[in-house]
Amino acid sequence: MQTIALILAGGSGRRMKQDIPKQFINIHDKPVLIYTLENFQKHPGIDSILVVCLDGWHDVLTAYAGQFNITKLRWIVSGGATSQESIRNGIFFLDGKCDNDDIIMIHDGIRPLVDSNVISDSIVKCREHGNAVAALPYNEQIFIADNDESTSDFIPRETIRRVTTPQAYTFGVLSDAYHTAFERSIGITKTDYANTMMVKLGHTLYFSAGSDKNIKLTTKDDLELFKAYLKMEKNDWLK
Repeated sequence: MQTIALILAGGSGRRMKQDIPKQFINIHDKPVLIYTLENFQKHPGIDSILVVCLDGWHDVLTAYAGQFNITKLRWIVSGGATSQESIRNGIFFLDGKCDNDDIIMIHDGIRPLVDSNVISDSIVKCREHGNAVAALPYNEQIFIADNDESTSDFIPRETIRRVTTPQAYTFGVLSDAYHTAFERSIGITKTDYANTMMVKLGHTLYFSAGSDKNIKLTTKDDLELFKAYLKMEKNDWLK
């Protein structure tokens, strides 16, 4: 059984309003995407890495992988117009290359602070249940709006979870699900992801460990928060 990290780096990053895609923005002389890949490179449970990459940036990624010794990077494929199309492209590319019980771990390339414990728990839970979705409790109160000015109902926060990536699935189930989803147009809208698609197709999902540090870099403020985390880690190392 092998475990393959499928890293999504196909977005153009319009909300970041930068000249280059946000996954290739350099922070301390290293692209954001390389910080992400290093976490999977270092993890002993990850055998190979597939990156679904924005067209026109494949050669750049290959060069960076060589520069930063990302030796587990085995494949680069082109992304789609949505996250679901990008995941589909990666999964369909792996058809014939994976056994049904291999683990595919999907992760956003712009979540560069995923730690080894989160990756490890994802692998353990997926082997136990067939899938694993990184999740955290929700600590704020959630009220349902009657309109823009009032509310009369709320959702008990102990009944909800915040779901992020990584998300791990056995290849056979995941491949069948993506073929079915795109054939029947189920769970493939712009707001869907692997987890929502699987639920819409009738699958039960199982939670694995998440982390508040595992932020998604969407805005300039997120980049500053990422820099702050890097500074904290450096200071901890110096102690």
